[in-house]
Amino acid sequence: MSEDTSETENVTEQPGVVDTEQEMVEKLAEARDVIGKELRKVIIGQDAVVDQMLIALLAGGHCLITGAPGLAKTLLVSTLAKVFDLSFNRIQFTPDLMPSDITGTEILEDTTEGGRELVFNKGPIFANLILADEINRTPPKTQAALLEAMQEKQVSVAGTSLQLDKPFFVLATQNPIEMEGTYPLPEAQLDRFMFNIVIDYLTEDEEVAVVTQTTGGGAEEVKSVFSGEDLLKCHEVVRRVPIAEEVIRYAVRIAANSRPGQDHTSDYINEWVNWGAGTRAGQNLVLGAKTKALLDGRSHVTYDDVRAMAAPVLRHRILTNYRAEAEGITIDQVIEKLITMTPEKV
Repeated sequence: MSEDTSETENVTEQPGVVDTEQEMVEKLAEARDVIGKELRKVIIGQDAVVDQMLIALLAGGHCLITGAPGLAKTLLVSTLAKVFDLSFNRIQFTPDLMPSDITGTEILEDTTEGGRELVFNKGPIFANLILADEINRTPPKTQAALLEAMQEKQVSVAGTSLQLDKPFFVLATQNPIEMEGTYPLPEAQLDRFMFNIVIDYLTEDEEVAVVTQTTGGGAEEVKSVFSGEDLLKCHEVVRRVPIAEEVIRYAVRIAANSRPGQDHTSDYINEWVNWGAGTRAGQNLVLGAKTKALLDGRSHVTYDDVRAMAAPVLRHRILTNYRAEAEGITIDQVIEKLITMTPEKV
């Protein structure tokens, strides 16, 4: 509780900051309904997916979106860019895509003095929101071109570092790895994604609604309800949300309990898991839980908030082994058991 008190005292000394943050907290509390209303003009169903993507954007994290082709992954991301009034570029990943096709390249241009000089031609990475479509269709060398941009928010070209526009998000779609012509993403790059969001098939009623809308008069025009500056303010507000130390410890224990070969590891983890979640998992569990609390209109984080973030945060950070595959055990089943077996307090 001392953490909550010190946070309050610190904010009280800065009334201007309090007013700005209170305004953003109120705006965030209304954001889910307002943004959801705009998204539903185009996107039908997938409410849980939309909520998770909103949490990632408001927390400042990148998203990996997994699903079969034709499930409106691309449409969802481009619609989010419109709602948040962000500059948007789509990169279609293909087997012959080169790293310079993403970051940009130097070209030789004539100068007004009659000479020639190298000029950097910016690639599609220079936008607020990047849709990396079917990222696992391209070889690892090109996949890795995104890594520095995602982590450092910059691109290095010819020994010079160029800063990317803020806010900067990468929302990457990938096809299920079992599909032909896909390349697994390197673990180091996977760890840069805050969430791995799974999009499943729609129900029959939802699919009927989609077919009716897309073969009829078309969807309504989507309006911008947030700006890039609003998002940057949200990132600051989210990090200032008070959270009890025992809730942080709970998030850390969930991540730690997924690692095989440790003294505290359960038998089922040792049996089913080759590789567990690292420190970034605990960080993203806490950030996601803070954002969820704000979207729910609360200024404090609960254990339930952490549990709600476990599946999207851990899906791409836990690697199951052949025993789990032979027994038909999925990643989500491992995470569910992990949550059940991790106590709130020790």
